[in-house]
Amino acid sequence: MKKPTRRDALLTIGAVAATRANAQTTLALDNASLSDVIQELASGRITATALTKGYLARIEAYDRDGSKLNAVRELNADALTIAAKLDDAKPSVEQPLAGVPILVKDNIATGDKQSNTAGSLALEGARARGDATVVKLLREAGAVILGKANLTEFANILSIEMPAGYSSLGGQVLVPSDTDKTPGGSSGGSAAATASGLAALTFGLETSTDTAQLIAPAGVSGVVGLKPSVGLVSRAGVIPISFTQDRVGRTCEGGRRCGVAARCGQRLRCR
Repeated sequence: MKKPTRRDALLTIGAVAATRANAQTTLALDNASLSDVIQELASGRITATALTKGYLARIEAYDRDGSKLNAVRELNADALTIAAKLDDAKPSVEQPLAGVPILVKDNIATGDKQSNTAGSLALEGARARGDATVVKLLREAGAVILGKANLTEFANILSIEMPAGYSSLGGQVLVPSDTDKTPGGSSGGSAAATASGLAALTFGLETSTDTAQLIAPAGVSGVVGLKPSVGLVSRAGVIPISFTQDRVGRTCEGGRRCGVAARCGQRLRCR
């Protein structure tokens, strides 16, 4: 009889954890697209609270336990309180993301109890005075800010020797499908979280002129990255690397399914 490997054990743990996490909702969150989530919320078949609890259960099962992906650096202590206030809301033209749990990269400021650290021990416990513009607009659209995604420390501006997806505060991000692979870039936490169903939508940052920070990690994790033109989405409240190249983008499941994310993203343009 073949001796079980560590991977076999993790798959078994993951299967049990997935059952527990999905029990929180009527959705299979491991592969639910943003459009699936919005449809369930709009129909009333699921509440923002149940959805948030489901994603928190998956984070506990796969990010904190199981494969220990280290994709989520910090959770928002007020996520369930925010979700409860949105239980009676439905996604609409005014609030297209009402009740949708979202993760943002930990160099995008949130003016709440969460830290804004860029993954650095030097900034542990540092809090922003207010929301980044993109976070402010996400809240206005009804999103539940679930937490902060891990990243390459300071988006890999400090050293060319820094491993992709590693931060001194958050540890090493792992690729869900192959934990021996490199996450591919500084937004590896955002991409890994999307790929493993830890949030309905995640936000990252692209600074390179090619694909090194957002698009590449999305490709490695098997999801889609959307990189807007420079200046199309406000960068106010984002720890900067280059004012001429920084752009806030997002990752989501599947190309066609990302159409909803693109349409919702129109609300995030500069004001």
